Amino acid sequence: MNEPLVITVLVENAVFGPGLMAEHGLAFHLQAGSAGFLFDTGQSALLADNARRLGVDLARLEGVALSHGHYDHSGGLSAVWAIAPPTPLYAHPAGLLRRFARNPDGSVRDVGISPPTLQAIKACPTQLFVTKTPTEICKGVWLTGEIPRLNDFEDVGGPFVLDEAGTQPDPIVDDQALFCDTQQGLVVLLGCAHAGVVNTLRQIRQLAGDRPIHTVLGGLHLAGASATRLTRTVGALRELGIQRLGPAHCTGPAATARLWHEFPQACTGCSVGSRFVFQR
Repeated sequence: MNEPLVITVLVENAVFGPGLMAEHGLAFHLQAGSAGFLFDTGQSALLADNARRLGVDLARLEGVALSHGHYDHSGGLSAVWAIAPPTPLYAHPAGLLRRFARNPDGSVRDVGISPPTLQAIKACPTQLFVTKTPTEICKGVWLTGEIPRLNDFEDVGGPFVLDEAGTQPDPIVDDQALFCDTQQGLVVLLGCAHAGVVNTLRQIRQLAGDRPIHTVLGGLHLAGASATRLTRTVGALRELGIQRLGPAHCTGPAATARLWHEFPQACTGCSVGSRFVFQR
C-alpha cells in the first residue's frame, strides 16, 4: 500500500498556528489515501471552524470513531453530521451510558455524551457500528475495541462513576484507541487512554502481530498519576521503543514535562494545527 496517512489535530487543549482556537477536548482527522475519518470530535462545533481554516473537508468524511463516551470527545458530532450526514459512527455501546465524575466536595458532575448528541445518535441507529472487538474501519486502519486491563499500576485516571450518588465506579470499558501500520511502524491515536496507555499499547502490539510502535499521539490521562505510575509508564514506553510521542489533552502538565525530559528526541507538539504525515 503506497499512499500517505495524514493526521491533523482539529481540537486540543492548546493551539499551534494563527487563526485557530483551542478547547478542552480532542479530535483528530485522518486522511488515509482517499478515505477521511475523524477520531473524536472535541466538545463543540469548534472542530468545524478549525477544519475550514486547516483545509480539512469534513463533507468528505467516511466515518467518525469515538474513543469513549465523554463530552469532550463527542460534543462536536452534531456539527459534523450537519456537514456530512449520514456519516457512520463507530463506538462502544457503553459510551452511550450516563457518566459522572466525583468532585472533591463529594458532589458529582456529568461528563458523558450530552443529551442533544445522544438524541442525534439515537435518531440514526443504522449509522451506529458497535466496536466491542477490534474493528477495521478502512483498509489498514483499526480500532482496538475493549482493552484488557492487565497490569497492576494503571487505572482509569480519576473518580469516574456511573450514578449520581457517586457510588458505582465507572470502569470506562468503552475506552479504545486507533492504530494503523505504516512504513515507519505502527501509528497510534489515543483519546484518553482510560484503559491505561501501557495496557493499550501492549494490546495493539498483540493485535498487530508484534509490529513495532513508531508514533503515539493523544491523551495519556496521567494528570493525577502517582510517581510510581509515571515511573513505570516511562519504563514501559522506553521498553516499547516509541520513536515519536505527542502527549496531549489529559496527559497533564507534570506528566508531559516528565515525558519531554525522559524522551527529548521523541517528544513532539500535538496541539490544534499539528500535522503528521506517514507513508503506508
